[in-house]
Amino acid sequence: MRAALHRVSRDERVASARARLSSWFAHASYTQKWLVLGSTIGLISGAGAVVFYRCLLWANQYLLVDLGGYRPPTPFNEGLRVASSHFSRPWAIPLVVGGGALFGALLVSWFAPDASGHGTDAAIAAVHHNPRGIRLRTVAVKIVASALTIGSGGSGGREGPTGQISAGFGSFLARLLDLSPSDARVAVASGVGSGIGAIFGAPLGGALLAAEIMYRDDFEVEALLPSFIASVVGYGIFGSWQGFGPLFGYVGGYHLTNAAQLGWFGLLGVLAGLVGLAYSSTFYGLEGVMARLPLPSWVRVSLAGVAVGLLGLLVPETLGTGYGWIQQAFTASVLSLPLWIVLLLPFVRILATTLSIGSGGSGGIFGPGMVIGAFVGAGLWRLVDGHFAGVPSSPAPFVIVGMMACFGSIARAPLSMMLMVAEMTGTLTMAVPGMMAVGIATLVVRRGDHTIYRSQLHTREESPAHRMLTGLPLLTGMNVAQAFAPPRCVIAESLSTKEAEDVMDRAGVHFAPVLDDEGRYAGTIERERLTDKSGVVKDLVVNTVVPLSRVTPLNVALESITATPLSWSPVIDDERRVIGTISISDVVRAYRFEISDRVHRARSLDGSGGFLDAVVSTNSPLVGTALSDAHLPSGVLLIALEREGRNRAPSGDTVFAGGDRLFAVGDPEELDILRSRCLG
Repeated sequence: MRAALHRVSRDERVASARARLSSWFAHASYTQKWLVLGSTIGLISGAGAVVFYRCLLWANQYLLVDLGGYRPPTPFNEGLRVASSHFSRPWAIPLVVGGGALFGALLVSWFAPDASGHGTDAAIAAVHHNPRGIRLRTVAVKIVASALTIGSGGSGGREGPTGQISAGFGSFLARLLDLSPSDARVAVASGVGSGIGAIFGAPLGGALLAAEIMYRDDFEVEALLPSFIASVVGYGIFGSWQGFGPLFGYVGGYHLTNAAQLGWFGLLGVLAGLVGLAYSSTFYGLEGVMARLPLPSWVRVSLAGVAVGLLGLLVPETLGTGYGWIQQAFTASVLSLPLWIVLLLPFVRILATTLSIGSGGSGGIFGPGMVIGAFVGAGLWRLVDGHFAGVPSSPAPFVIVGMMACFGSIARAPLSMMLMVAEMTGTLTMAVPGMMAVGIATLVVRRGDHTIYRSQLHTREESPAHRMLTGLPLLTGMNVAQAFAPPRCVIAESLSTKEAEDVMDRAGVHFAPVLDDEGRYAGTIERERLTDKSGVVKDLVVNTVVPLSRVTPLNVALESITATPLSWSPVIDDERRVIGTISISDVVRAYRFEISDRVHRARSLDGSGGFLDAVVSTNSPLVGTALSDAHLPSGVLLIALEREGRNRAPSGDTVFAGGDRLFAVGDPEELDILRSRCLG
């Protein structure tokens, strides 16, 4: 009995703390909100990167090194170890790679099917369509499954798992704190950028990636500043554990001496763009073929892993992340590799990555893209070195620019990729050659509108949130108080499923808000979930629906409603008590009434009307008064209000403040009355 009372008391404290936090974030300024949220997301992204990195190291050591008898090379910031000179147990390599893929696939199949594939695409889709929908279980499974897949020798990158870890935590924060859809999108996007930036030691490029990777031809500018905060904090956490040096060390020493040298980088851009197209088309083409095979997913993934292991016996450079091979490509030691290996490696790596990840395995495709681009540059250098003028004496410039151009173009993220590679190699001297190659490669890819991330939208106009804002402009000046209705039905979480069924049937509803023992909003329940279930409602509550307040703008409300399978959202007060519900039909009805009212008022003005542009003084009687209570002259129509440099569409709840600039049309005499009231 005492334990039950203690548990109830603890639950009440947690619910009360959550209500206070949610209220604080709802009313906090932009700076306060994102300093806290950005720092929190950064802490988790840095810690998540450390956890995944350690898991990957352990898996690699125990699986590929100890069991498989092969040690892949490592880059500068990871010890700069060279690869094993031979396979001590070649028969074990296909078994190890296939076994790692098998166990990773079983974890995914049993616990989180949405953790399969490369996580970055799933995070991009979440930003656009359901930022509250990434489950923490998916994050945990992604860490282990990706470590097994890549650590055993599968061809994959570590950016997908780390990006999904921090994106998942951003999604969790959105649910926990009832963040608005726009804030939830930014939280998930900044999680993607900070996680990738942390594990690659490239915080600036990671922050820019969060804004650039969401679209093929646009930026999510709202995510940029929060991503700066999250990326710096995440890099600080990961760097404190792993070190702050560039991943590949400081690779420099090249300087342009004449403009003719840019021609070689232009040629490299063309080749990188074409190979990027081959990467995308091969990956998704073979992925579709493998998905149609009449085999269970875990069988398909494990067989693909065995194939990668066999491929690795022929070309060891295809095993694992491949970052150590990039390190070797920076120096003349790339000459020790047979020319056919250097030339074929980009295509062999494309095939290996498609088998490892496209089959349904877990890992990223960003890292392999860098390896592919690096060896496109190394291959071109091997072909032209010593035969033509203007070719650099070291392969490093071609390798660096190849990394930038190949994946930067096919990911439709040229700027962030240039910055990330510059940070990973500790040099900015390749900026101009990089611009040449990346620009040309992007033009090659853009011609056919290709991308490696299928969840990217073309522009912000295609985003559901931005499209709604531009299509229904009056919604920004209206709020939930003008549209919501009393709740038709609320369910106590302590009710049995049978009792809840009866209550919902009598009310004739399919969904209802659920209240905890203190009468606070706890989530929602679906009528169908109660059928043939025993127990209490509390066990079936979901919290993916965003609760709204009376002052929430209607554009935010409509976005919240359409981002979930439901057609409504609960309306709560500052204590999280349900005061009503708002549906799509409620929003449409309020919008039509607002349009009708404005048209009616505009028609009442005759052709002799005038125009008013006046600033409300601090002594004006309008200050502190809501528009609905201001009793403006009947012959005046207030059309806009400018505050702190931003135009706002006034609504009945708009409260006038000193310094507001009003724009109105109407009868000249009544406009003079309004002008006098503005001046006080």
